[in-house]
Amino acid sequence: MKIEISDEANLPSRFGQYKVMAFKEGEKEHLAIYKGDLNGVINVRVHSECLTGDAIGSLKCDCRDQLEAALKYIEQHGGMVIYLRQEGRNIGLLNKINAYHLQDLGFDTIQANHQLGFKADLRTYEIVDFILAHFGITQINLLTNNPEKLSALKAKIVNRIPIQITPNEFNEGYLRVKKEQMGHMLDE
Repeated sequence: MKIEISDEANLPSRFGQYKVMAFKEGEKEHLAIYKGDLNGVINVRVHSECLTGDAIGSLKCDCRDQLEAALKYIEQHGGMVIYLRQEGRNIGLLNKINAYHLQDLGFDTIQANHQLGFKADLRTYEIVDFILAHFGITQINLLTNNPEKLSALKAKIVNRIPIQITPNEFNEGYLRVKKEQMGHMLDE
């Protein structure tokens, strides 16, 4: 796999002062947002793109809340957020909006993906291993509720740091499906 890597740049944000690098994998461009010393055990959040949540503030999911919580955590404790361009659990924006339509008709998030011919989750994490290796990171505290990420990464996971988000009336069912059908570790 040929990966292009950008130069390092400063990224002042409303959450704090970070450094950033981009990693181009084929047509997808991922981002590493980091702060502090990257030696030893590093706090890491692997976050998949969610345009509707991250940028527009959709209340159908918990994506933006998780991203903001992770950036605040990294600002306070140091570490890295790896932002993956895997929209809609890697089915793409157009298919994600079609899945939203099916959800409007009463399907849950997994049923909607299945109706469109997709598995519940098509994300992969090989690029995360590449990014961590690029920075020489071998041990991490992983900010996640997703058990799939715990088993998918090559780095040694020293601790799992949960990201607890308060549900709202629009995402309660979505979060219940993540917990009950996908094994996400919520309400801990």
